[in-house]
Amino acid sequence: MNSFYKKYLLPGFVFQGIVIGGGYATGRELAEFFMPHGFLGGLLSMLVTALVWSLVMAVSFEICRKTKEYDYKSFFKQLLGRFWFLYEILYSLLILLVLSVIGAASGEILQNLFAMPTIIGIGSLFVVIGLFTFYGSPVIEKFMSSWSILLYTCYFLLVVFSFVYFGEDIKTNYREIAITPGWFIDGIRYAGYNIAAVPAVFFSLKHITKRKEAISAGIIAGVIAIIPAIFLFIAMMGKYPEINQAAVPSTKLLSYIDLPWFSILFQVVLLGTLVQTGVGLIHAINERIAATLTSQNKKMPKLVRIVVAIFILLIALFLASRFGLIQIIANGYGILTIGFIAVFVIPILTIGVYKINV
Repeated sequence: MNSFYKKYLLPGFVFQGIVIGGGYATGRELAEFFMPHGFLGGLLSMLVTALVWSLVMAVSFEICRKTKEYDYKSFFKQLLGRFWFLYEILYSLLILLVLSVIGAASGEILQNLFAMPTIIGIGSLFVVIGLFTFYGSPVIEKFMSSWSILLYTCYFLLVVFSFVYFGEDIKTNYREIAITPGWFIDGIRYAGYNIAAVPAVFFSLKHITKRKEAISAGIIAGVIAIIPAIFLFIAMMGKYPEINQAAVPSTKLLSYIDLPWFSILFQVVLLGTLVQTGVGLIHAINERIAATLTSQNKKMPKLVRIVVAIFILLIALFLASRFGLIQIIANGYGILTIGFIAVFVIPILTIGVYKINV
């Protein structure tokens, strides 16, 4: 990877890879947060989300560059002082929630593709996640980058095929569904809990050496992360409101497009995005443990990385098999959203802005 890509684009693709698999790759988050506000209302809400993401990441990346600290414990000690642990509590809860979401989604996708029992599908995905966490940052960076480019291509094709097969329905919903109140607040809410994934990107910032690079990379990252959501949202609006009831709206959408090869390709790519999310979230915990051990003049064995991953994934496996995807997303994010806005978004846009200017 060349220098420009590593500095300006890689953080955005890593962030997108982590955020997308937690829900919007399946379409469930779009159905919960954006579709109730109509076509234009949903798009405006997503732009609010992208703006919040960009602002938070621009400031966060610059703090990392100045302090040369790339794990979330060190970062939040800089931001919150002795209250840094509040983020870790919320992050621990979120990671279990998100891994449960991607586990439930992978179970349904593999069942659709190969008639595989749900529990085996969930377990298979978690094994792949564990293997990536074992190999560490260089392999994870390459995987995140290459898969994100493939994902962009598939989501763009999804929009093209949707207009070919039911473009008139998309145009009709664009004209007839009015903007409903609350789109601005839901844009902030959606940004709020997803912003928890920002520290999982920090391992990819070591290539950044200048303030301009850090701030530019943060702004670009918000844009990179929201574009696939906009693509999927436009396609889903062609089958609104019935698509809102699907556990995995993106795969339901594929059933309306009579292209079996594309359906298989899209679902394979979707599985890859779920792996991206799980790998990124768990890798952040491993990096936090590794930084703590380094401060004690110790080195983190590779075996410990996979043990940590297995422990977290087993808990998520139970949650994913116990609760359905719709229930997890609809009920699991509310309190965490408020928490992350309180301990991350507000502090980074106040204390954080002050720190990068002193």
